[in-house]
Amino acid sequence: MSLRPALLPALGVFAAAARHQNFAHAADELHLTASAVSHHVRKLEALLGVVLFQRHARGVKLTLEGRQLADAANAALGDIDAVASHLKLAGKTTTLRITTLHSLAYCWLLPRLPRFCARHPHVRLHVDTGIALTRFDDEGPELGIRHGPGHWAGLTAHHLMDDELFPVASPALPGIDAVLEPRQIARLPLVTDLALQGWREWFRAAGVRGLRLPAMHSFNDSTDAMRAAVYGVGAALARRHVAQPYLQRYELVRLPGPALKARFAYYAVHPAHKPPSAAAQAFIDWLKEEARDERTPLPPMPDDFLGRRGT
Repeated sequence: MSLRPALLPALGVFAAAARHQNFAHAADELHLTASAVSHHVRKLEALLGVVLFQRHARGVKLTLEGRQLADAANAALGDIDAVASHLKLAGKTTTLRITTLHSLAYCWLLPRLPRFCARHPHVRLHVDTGIALTRFDDEGPELGIRHGPGHWAGLTAHHLMDDELFPVASPALPGIDAVLEPRQIARLPLVTDLALQGWREWFRAAGVRGLRLPAMHSFNDSTDAMRAAVYGVGAALARRHVAQPYLQRYELVRLPGPALKARFAYYAVHPAHKPPSAAAQAFIDWLKEEARDERTPLPPMPDDFLGRRGT
């Protein structure tokens, strides 16, 4: 059976109703009335000869057939939206301003950006970094990547990835070979940053009690703390996504002990009162895709790199 073109709007309305499982909420999203949403759904049910929603006094619920159609409709509409966003970007250069943390930009975002630029060659990125909460006004960035609880007033948040904390140090740090269990890490010089979760919570999660932590080297940025650890200043408590490239290059090694689930996660955020531009939506979709890839891309070494280092 092929859907007549006149019924395609009904399919779009059905997808919204299935997503909310509430005709009134779908009507608000589509700027229709609840009765209009109901009319479109009944029109689709009549064409297909199946019941898509169970209707009861407290609302509606998808039937098995409704769930099957909703999954197919959402996949198809998602593909159409992705192509439409690509077409909007094609043939013209547009600038997308982004704000994010310096640590995430340096260790996670920048190594991946060539893949976004290759896919969207007409987008020019303006990346601001800092720890302050940025205002999303007409003069500010359109999109942000934040580390936090996932809800901020006036912003829509898209979950990207969770994180975890574990201790790391340079493999050349004196005394590291003697560290065989978590308690022994406290014998090393320790590095800390301004994160809310720190060494005290990690040692508690590792089952270490009655420990008096020594004075630490302190940095206000996670990137500086990681670099300090790389250069042998001391052991650092690392966020996985910040430490990953250093671990892959063996500039840092993981020390004994558990990974502590981070209290906060990473989110892409934008103003709730207006939809993201085509460039911003393309960047959000790309971020979600990259967040599923644990390995950080590292720049390839030239074939004669080792030879040139010896000259």
